[in-house]
Amino acid sequence: MPKIKTRRAAAKRFRVTGTGEFKRAKAFKSHILEKKSPARKRNLRKATLVSKSDYKRVLKCLPYA
Repeated sequence: MPKIKTRRAAAKRFRVTGTGEFKRAKAFKSHILEKKSPARKRNLRKATLVSKSDYKRVLKCLPYA
């Protein structure tokens, strides 16, 4: 069997946790920040986990994760 290629775009966006979940950055933090509250922007800095519905999709993109 040939090796499976990793999707490089996904590899740059996700990290695997110790329990096998995927960690990701939150969206909506790149521009139009003036109208967003400081509390909201502060919360967007934190990482979060990939949802259960997207887990299989991310796993397909990262076969060696």
